[in-house]
Amino acid sequence: MRAKRARIIDLGDATLLPGFIELHGHLAFQDGPRDTVLRHGVKTVRDVGGPLLAPSGGKGRLRLLTAGPIITVPGGYPFPVFGRHGHGHGEVATPVETPEEARQVVRRLAAGGTAVIKIALESGGEKGAPWRTGHEASTPPPWPMPSLEIARAVVDEAHRLGKQVSAHVGEPKGVALALAAGVDEWAHVPCESVTDELLERAVRQGVRILTTLDTLSHCPGIRGNVSKLAGLGAQLFYGAEIAHMEIPWGIDAQELHLMVHLTGMTPLEVLRTATSKAGEVLGLAPLGTLSAGAPADLIAVKGNALENFKLLESPDLVISGGKIVVNHFER
Repeated sequence: MRAKRARIIDLGDATLLPGFIELHGHLAFQDGPRDTVLRHGVKTVRDVGGPLLAPSGGKGRLRLLTAGPIITVPGGYPFPVFGRHGHGHGEVATPVETPEEARQVVRRLAAGGTAVIKIALESGGEKGAPWRTGHEASTPPPWPMPSLEIARAVVDEAHRLGKQVSAHVGEPKGVALALAAGVDEWAHVPCESVTDELLERAVRQGVRILTTLDTLSHCPGIRGNVSKLAGLGAQLFYGAEIAHMEIPWGIDAQELHLMVHLTGMTPLEVLRTATSKAGEVLGLAPLGTLSAGAPADLIAVKGNALENFKLLESPDLVISGGKIVVNHFER
């Protein structure tokens, strides 16, 4: 057989890196433009809250993995903000009233191929929180939260089925509940200031924390919380909460900038949390790397992206699964 001829693209003075993996998105819930997100550097999105869909994408299309509806209680977050169905398609959350109901929901989500189980441990009321800004709640906070028994049932059943649990937390009460239940991940750095004791406990328990600093930028406790967590050696990962109105449809340079300046991580360390380390979180390594056997998901920008994150928001080359989506190097 005649070997296929390789196509050579001269990148010149450019930065080449893996396509981004967004661990906190709401594209399916908001019915966001997947092609736009792909062209702007994100190759994989893990949606956390909304319809449960079969994994899709790759090879020229955005790879989308979904968590399915958020587990909450009647009247709990996100119902006061988004209602039952929100602005997109499918239910944004599922209410439970007992530990057994919670276990049943976890089993259903796991059978449907959920990427992660998400639970809402949110009482509301945080100043500057994006889930309050621009939204008129149907009922004022405090909102009901799952009991410790329900939260533990969610975590225990998820772990039994080989799934991890991500908790929406924003203030100390929800944080304490998440830690007592043994969740694996916080979907946000908490919006309100959290005590050093709780932050230290999170690090001891190995909780993974998605930053979402850009969308949380009006929260009074965000800077102190993330700086303390970084100083304690917390596992911090890039997460921009893509599909929020103030977040770009793709890579968020401001998120990267804030991560560097508030955590002390180097630009390269920050980029790894959005690529190779995120691929490990999804259980899809070597996704997020430029290595043999990895999906050919990569981007390139003209210039040095380590010195100017803004370049990453509009890549000059986008390849998804070996298929060229954007190429500004050849005109």
